[in-house]
Amino acid sequence: MEIHVLGAHNGETRDSKLVSLLVDGILALDAGSLTGSLTMEEQEKIIALILSHHHFDHIRDVATLGLNTYTSTKQIFSPPSVLEALTNHIFGHIYPDFTRLPSPQAPSLRLCPVEPFRPVSVAGYQVLPLPVNHNVPTVGYQVASASGSFFYTSDTGPGFSNLWEHISPHLLITEVTFPTSREEMAGITGHLTPRLLRGELLEIRKRQGRLPAVLVIHMSPAGDEEIRGELKGLGRELEASIIVGNEGMKVLLDAGNIRVL
Repeated sequence: MEIHVLGAHNGETRDSKLVSLLVDGILALDAGSLTGSLTMEEQEKIIALILSHHHFDHIRDVATLGLNTYTSTKQIFSPPSVLEALTNHIFGHIYPDFTRLPSPQAPSLRLCPVEPFRPVSVAGYQVLPLPVNHNVPTVGYQVASASGSFFYTSDTGPGFSNLWEHISPHLLITEVTFPTSREEMAGITGHLTPRLLRGELLEIRKRQGRLPAVLVIHMSPAGDEEIRGELKGLGRELEASIIVGNEGMKVLLDAGNIRVL
């Protein structure tokens, strides 16, 4: 399973892109920088898109994906609150309704609601949505194949370690939005700092006796350097594999083994 980090940040600059992941070239998770990172040929290969919540930095490129690839139908899996945001505010309002175009019988995008704790098969992967603690309804996803599994928390505050009674991934993909010096803001907005991530990782180790490899994304560009320094120290302290994401990074998950390409 190849995980391509298209966007690793929660803000956009010349050097940073909004969060989006692409698995094996066919399954996208969140769409902050989906079309802006891929060629037309690469976009056409996508079979399905999984969305975690309706914040702009996670759904921005859904509409342009619908426009660019209208000759085929792609499925969008997400909680009902995300689908409602798309249909009530995006499609048919500020952008053409690609859930009905080019025709209602063969739309560019087909909306598929998911529910927490109810697994679903998506593009050949087994996907389990699980609720996480953010300031709007949000789900993370465990994605599993014969190569192994990862759990993508998307945006979350503390508490996702409680989900380890339901999952046992080889790789944890999670966020650290702010440095520890801005922990008050993280608490207000439902995000993590390196210190808060430390608490989650210690709880996971307590529950499972081990830690999965960790890939961190969704950094604030303004705090990027400080966050990276703190996470480097956290990896040394916990003797854990903590990979800090970059735009364009590819991570290979093979038989439970993790390798950065």
